[in-house]
Amino acid sequence: MKKPLLSTMSLAAASALALAGCAQPPSATTQSPTASEATSSSASASATESSAAPTTDFTACMVSDAGGFDDKSFNETAYAGMMRAKDELGVQTKQIESNAEGEYAGNVQSMIDANCDIIVTVGFALANATEAAAKQNPEVDFAIVDNSSFEGVDNAKGLIFNTAQPAFMAGYLAAGMSQTGTVGTFGGAKYPTVTIFMDGFAQGISYYNEQKGGDVKLIGWDEAKQDGQFVGGNNPFGDIPGGKNTASTLIAQGADIILPVAGPAGLGALQAAQESGGKVNAIWVDTDGYVSAPEYGSTIISSVEKGMDVAVFEAIKASLEGSFSSDPYVGTLDNDGVSLAPFHDFESKVSDELKAELEQIKADIISGTITITSPSQPK
Repeated sequence: MKKPLLSTMSLAAASALALAGCAQPPSATTQSPTASEATSSSASASATESSAAPTTDFTACMVSDAGGFDDKSFNETAYAGMMRAKDELGVQTKQIESNAEGEYAGNVQSMIDANCDIIVTVGFALANATEAAAKQNPEVDFAIVDNSSFEGVDNAKGLIFNTAQPAFMAGYLAAGMSQTGTVGTFGGAKYPTVTIFMDGFAQGISYYNEQKGGDVKLIGWDEAKQDGQFVGGNNPFGDIPGGKNTASTLIAQGADIILPVAGPAGLGALQAAQESGGKVNAIWVDTDGYVSAPEYGSTIISSVEKGMDVAVFEAIKASLEGSFSSDPYVGTLDNDGVSLAPFHDFESKVSDELKAELEQIKADIISGTITITSPSQPK
């Protein structure tokens, strides 16, 4: 059951207890606290609760994937959805950052111990920890970004996105903008939520070649073999130098547009593009990179966006209102859950003809005239 609204007096009491919060805000980096630390009133605790005064005692909580809430990518966008819920719905919020896979289960448990009403976990990698916690705590609602709902688990909702659709548009855009006739992509690790971008990107390039009689080549991903270039290592999504080295390898092979699907590690690709003096550009993913990483805005043609903030907000709202269900949210071009971001500094460089073709492609994807095939697409 959900908690009732606080009275003015109880609100004051609850505020006094707010020191028992969870993780630091996005601008901070922290070691993930233990369950006891997450509920401790110590001023030195690794986790702190948001300071804005709530209007209800309903608490929405979030556990990040590695990369933290300032990753300029999917963790940060999901966090923005929770902050919108705080501002618009008056809920309390708590959050904790994960630094490694071994912390997932403990971090989720710390949110349970902190009496959260809904816990949002960010990323496919947290699926096992989320499913186990949801089964053991049926009184708590769970939502997970980038993973479908779990079969037979009524209190957990998947928030998934068909990013192959806007990635197809991005592939067509990249092919139309390339000067060398070679574009590249790479991922952090071989997850379905990564390769779905790469599949759509590859098919968009192929579609451009079919429509235009072109011969634009993609390096970094072999769609038929479902294999390609990944950062790898122990911290593939956080390894910015590794991302830069991977992008540099693609650039050395002639790629002049790079699609990094690697979270913060993708910033290394933006660095490599920026250092090319305008010869190489990039297309960002998850969020509008021109906004989230403005220092690299001059190199970002567009971004493949997914509305994780909207999905997270709606899940929290449904939980607060008692209408939460395990039916998955699926973001598509049709419901604006995914999109191709504006061109910003490249607005005048993308021809009117190419813009019109992209709009037609969007319409054709929505209508089913263009069919995208990827084993990683939401079922």
